[in-house]
Amino acid sequence: MRQLTFKNASEAFDFYYGTIPYEGVDFAGTKAMFNQGFTIERPWERMIDNEKRAFNMEYAEAEWQWYLSGDDSVDKLGEIYGRVPAIWERMALGPKRLVNSNYGYQWERAHQLDKVVAQLKNNPDTRQAAISIYDGKEINKYRKDTPCTYAVQFTVVKGKLNMCVVMRSNDLWYGFCNDQYCFSMLQNLVCERTGIDMGTYYHFAHNLHIYNDKLPEQNTLTSRARKYG
Repeated sequence: MRQLTFKNASEAFDFYYGTIPYEGVDFAGTKAMFNQGFTIERPWERMIDNEKRAFNMEYAEAEWQWYLSGDDSVDKLGEIYGRVPAIWERMALGPKRLVNSNYGYQWERAHQLDKVVAQLKNNPDTRQAAISIYDGKEINKYRKDTPCTYAVQFTVVKGKLNMCVVMRSNDLWYGFCNDQYCFSMLQNLVCERTGIDMGTYYHFAHNLHIYNDKLPEQNTLTSRARKYG
């Protein structure tokens, strides 16, 4: 397994956008690399600078605010952003248009986030400050929307709060870019609530992929990328 360190999320994106098309294997309509883990040294540098990606910070912030609300209805995202992106429309379920992948809804379940903060305050050496998201015991609920993230864990190392995000599946083009924004914001939030300085962000994806239509030689979305994020 390759272990890499990047200064920020943009460096990580550039590396994998240039590497996956050549080292990835054909897998379910994507080029995919398996068991990819890397460290982001400055998680507070959230902007993806790649011009082809045209990263939409306004959308990423709207998604973060939606997570903070803890409201698992896509209509709440629509209120914040002004509309509901098509990908969330496809995942919404039932008359209340609920989704499983609102991570804020997940970390508020059983007060997971509050417990993490309390654990870190009470025992900075804890190895139990973790938030679980994907749960195989709930797979019957995942008919239209399966969370991509297994868990997020926080550890204090040399006086700084490090974070590890473990994902079962991660689309580089949209998923990684928006997820790293929200997870680094979560890391910042935990730092603020505990009074601990921010450390590094370790990102692990069992399946890190680019959909075939987003591969560099086939990507026609450059002019439209801002519509989603």
